[in-house]
Amino acid sequence: MDPRVFKEMQPFLEQETGNASSLHKLGVISAKGIERARAAIAKKINAEPHELIFTSGGTESNNLALKGVVSANKGRGNHVIISKIEHPSVHNICAWLERQGMDISYLPVDNEGLISIDELKQTIRADTLLVSIMHVNNEIGTIQPLSEIGIICRAKGIYFHTDACQSFAKTSLDVKAHCLDLVTINAHKLHGPQGTGALWLRKGVEIEPLLHGGGQELNLRSGTYNVAGIVGFGKAVELAEEDSVVRMQSLRDYMLMEIEAGIPNASLNGSRYKRVCNNLNFSFAKVSGKALLLALDKYGIVVSSGSACSARSLKPSRVLLEIGLNKHDAHGAIRFSLSKWTTREEIDFTVQTLINSVKDLRGNHGRTG
Repeated sequence: MDPRVFKEMQPFLEQETGNASSLHKLGVISAKGIERARAAIAKKINAEPHELIFTSGGTESNNLALKGVVSANKGRGNHVIISKIEHPSVHNICAWLERQGMDISYLPVDNEGLISIDELKQTIRADTLLVSIMHVNNEIGTIQPLSEIGIICRAKGIYFHTDACQSFAKTSLDVKAHCLDLVTINAHKLHGPQGTGALWLRKGVEIEPLLHGGGQELNLRSGTYNVAGIVGFGKAVELAEEDSVVRMQSLRDYMLMEIEAGIPNASLNGSRYKRVCNNLNFSFAKVSGKALLLALDKYGIVVSSGSACSARSLKPSRVLLEIGLNKHDAHGAIRFSLSKWTTREEIDFTVQTLINSVKDLRGNHGRTG
């Protein structure tokens, strides 16, 4: 978390802990904090503040978007389209929707992780209700062509949702220019607090709430407000700067060049050019991703293998299999994530440690005892 975010949150964690739904002074202070955050976040995506619904994070927002649209529009269609590399919080929702009788189409992706626009057009049917394609994949960093998808959906009268947790404040996200209807975002991907997210809902889109209670958030998300979390979310968005994105992209490209120059048989996973600024995903031949993760962790270098949401699973990454990796190479993949604070010195240290660790693990490959 950015220290400036925590400083903004601190009063709402200590002395100003009022219920934002109350009319007393502390309640009013809390409500004003929420509305300041709502305005800042909405401005970032070119939306209206009243269209933003606060949630507990990306998973809840995705559930509210997909289940909410399906529940409220049963007469409009029985068909939903997603990609095969969606985040588990979309992929597993659709598996659940299938058990409820919905028809789900799963679009394949190419070896860069991109869907085919032509295949999307061919998959759309008269009863297609919703298309949900994530803006940036959480594992491989590939950026999908939102505008092209949005134009197609808008012309057909189909709702278009995107999970933008990985892209928000790191690449262009304009709900009007991209013809979006629902957008999932969260706070902790941009140095805000964990457990705080939002769903942008275009005016006129009908959804049913998941939670019923006191009627907060236009009766669409009941529950006592996480005031400190929401205030922190707003501050994190205010602090997000284009200069940081450019800097992360430059460091990412430098790190990519150094890894490929220093390690034989290092394979970049995902798109080389249509890639979010802070992501690199690599497979290293004859190296276990888990072993490499643990080797780097000894030096204070924190990386991921597969999705952080399912990292303890013994199964290879579904995303990497879908872009054409075999199970062995998928097990050998690790993901590096840069931040606005990452330095050139840290990149150099990481790359040199990575080179040494891969060399050591390859030297031990096949040994026993």
